Amino acid sequence: MELVFKTKNNKQLKAAEYWIDDTTEEILYGGAKGGGKSYLGATLIFGDALIYPETHYFIARKELIDLRKFTIPTIHEVFNSWGIKIEDYAKFNGQDNVFDLYNGAKVYLISCSEMPSDPLFERFGSMQMTRGWEEEAGEIPENAHRNLSLSVGRWKNDVYGLKRKILITANPKKGWLKRDFIDLEKQGILPTNRKYIQALATDNVYLPEDYVNALRNEPDKVRRQRLWEGDWDYDEDKNSLINFDSLTDTFSNTIIKDGQKYLIVDVARQGRDSTVFSFWNGLELYRIERFEKQATNITEQKVKDFASAEKIPFSNIMIDEDGIGGGVVDHLFGVKGFTANSSPIPTASSIRDRLSKVNSNLVPRTVYSNLKTQCAYKLAELINEHKISISVPEYREIIIEELTSLLREKNIDSDGKKQIIPKEKVKEDLGRSPDVGDTLIYRAWFEIKKESEDTGQDMGRVIEKQREIFMRNKTNSSLNSSR
Repeated sequence: MELVFKTKNNKQLKAAEYWIDDTTEEILYGGAKGGGKSYLGATLIFGDALIYPETHYFIARKELIDLRKFTIPTIHEVFNSWGIKIEDYAKFNGQDNVFDLYNGAKVYLISCSEMPSDPLFERFGSMQMTRGWEEEAGEIPENAHRNLSLSVGRWKNDVYGLKRKILITANPKKGWLKRDFIDLEKQGILPTNRKYIQALATDNVYLPEDYVNALRNEPDKVRRQRLWEGDWDYDEDKNSLINFDSLTDTFSNTIIKDGQKYLIVDVARQGRDSTVFSFWNGLELYRIERFEKQATNITEQKVKDFASAEKIPFSNIMIDEDGIGGGVVDHLFGVKGFTANSSPIPTASSIRDRLSKVNSNLVPRTVYSNLKTQCAYKLAELINEHKISISVPEYREIIIEELTSLLREKNIDSDGKKQIIPKEKVKEDLGRSPDVGDTLIYRAWFEIKKESEDTGQDMGRVIEKQREIFMRNKTNSSLNSSR
């Protein structure tokens, strides 16, 4: 069968050349909205499937519903461009989410959404695919990509002499895509088996002029940088509390440990989320355990077992006390309970903050709305100062994704108190509860507590000094009035 790739987009043609060469294995195509990413992917995957009988392919995206709603219509468009009816050559099995082609080839639609029972995406490990396509790959976790990559080149590639290939289509997003492709290309060290093609809206002559103008005139600076300019070094969220590079550095930082071990537990609420245990040696996160739909009595026992095995004193255990976690705290004498909306811990700086309301010229105010906000700011400080180390690489993408969503400042209230983005908004953005990220925030409680205890005497001196200044200013004001 001979199929013609009907396009006037030279970037798409360059990707097609890489698809059929004997060197390239991974192609990152995109860099902006409107570059013809989906049309390219559907053409390459189904072009191969129609030409090579009994071969297997996948089209992967974070959510299966998005493949069905947005990618399948593009597949129909590609068949129409070839002048053939899709129903004559491919039948879609909606139950198994697979296209069965007339020649025995198959194209699977695969969801890359996170599953608590499979955080490493090992479910992809047994797949045997000829080639594949990752759509909107910026939404796909790194571990999912790694395992999908291992699945290609394993099904009849030798029969037809086909090089293993993965097409990756995406808009700019910081994470594994930028690290594995963009940063290496800028340094001139991108491996020869990887290629990056930046496709902009202006490369696609088929786009309506109104659509192009809408992208060009996008008022939001970051969205314009990403979706129009294709800039992978777009400005970070102006509300972010952390520097992205400092966050990624946590996975390579070398720190001095204080010999104290800690266990932080985020308890699932009504079985909807995961129960997460994070283990710390000083400020090094060295282990994470996750359990789905776990009863509280099981959680209590696991706390005891983990504490015994890891030699962690109960006084160094923090458990999320909101919701059903309160019952776990009640049954484990000596552990700490974390209540997000409770009052911040008094520290030397917080006393200065409160006293500054008397004389706003003394120091800037940094009053926190609640304990979780205070801990979030402390965690951000520790990350930005490279004092945190994370030694669980399998959770890299989850932690980065959750902390970049959690550690963001909400607009300041009228009373001037600092707040972070509400958890419900974070859950909406992520499509899940940030259970792992929350445990990192709770860990900061112990550092704040140390600061409070270590500076107790200093706080007394601060109070006395501030009172002295206040009385002096009051006296001077009275003298001026009498004159």
